[in-house]
Amino acid sequence: MSDIAVIVVNYGTADLSAAAVQSVLEHSHGGRTVEVHLVDNASPGDDAQVFARLHAERNWGSQVTLWPETENHGFGRGNNVVLDTLLARPASERPRYAFLLNPDATLENEALSIMADFLDAHPQAGAAGAKIAKPSGEPVSAAFRFFSPTASFVHAVNFGPLARAFRNHEVALPPDTPEGEVDWVSGAAVMFPLAVLEKVGTFDPEFFLYFEETELMHRIRAHGYQVWHLPQARVLHAEGAATDVRSNEAVRKAKPGYWYRSWLYYHRKCQGRGGALLTGLAWMAGAALNAPLAKLRGQKLHAPLHFFRDFSAQVMWPLLRGR
Repeated sequence: MSDIAVIVVNYGTADLSAAAVQSVLEHSHGGRTVEVHLVDNASPGDDAQVFARLHAERNWGSQVTLWPETENHGFGRGNNVVLDTLLARPASERPRYAFLLNPDATLENEALSIMADFLDAHPQAGAAGAKIAKPSGEPVSAAFRFFSPTASFVHAVNFGPLARAFRNHEVALPPDTPEGEVDWVSGAAVMFPLAVLEKVGTFDPEFFLYFEETELMHRIRAHGYQVWHLPQARVLHAEGAATDVRSNEAVRKAKPGYWYRSWLYYHRKCQGRGGALLTGLAWMAGAALNAPLAKLRGQKLHAPLHFFRDFSAQVMWPLLRGR
């Protein structure tokens, strides 16, 4: 029986996913035993064949299990393929912890043992997230507050003085946030005790991509467990390489439909219809105010491309109709 199960879910990024797996195999993990599960989410290319070849060439052996899926499950359901299988094992034969590692991320230090040691010492902790940096070494936000109407309005306005006045409402905590309890952490590098997931459930299968880790940690906290940010555990992450959706991008892009559907499902589930409506209205009001401010300051609009059209059709209209 392993101490930690590492899960990497791949879709069309075979080289990156292989590097993620290799980064796990190249660390000692403080002497803890680790099993790696590499899920191919029905990639359109030959990723599954690439993994089979690498498995033989690199002598991954029984330490790495390949899961060549025939359906693209998305992030949460892709991880559930393994998580639900692990939870189906007798308790005495399960790993104690599950660590989710994005396919475009690699371990920078002995993050697994650092996180597992912390969870060993803090039985009320239901999740622990690592510090995340870009491949260049520049740290990025990896710990967060839950969404609120105020945070959505301030973020959408994108005006420095307003953001500073409401700093304590921002969703993304600063990249240099010290160790501590937070609302939620990035799903790119997060560890869960399997005993906690057995009690609260795994990822909600209604999500395809985005907001699923936030909802899971909302559920974990609702059950009385804590979520911790551990900056001493470090991971490098080429954000968006696997999804082509990045935060703070210089070029405005339209959000994919599944992003809006996930936004709607998360906010309605965790805030109720009224809370979701209020948060949505706050975001639209902030985006409307950003338009003249951006023009005056010679900046691009902060909202995603086609935001008002897409958000109205895919979020606000269903909420108003009670769907």
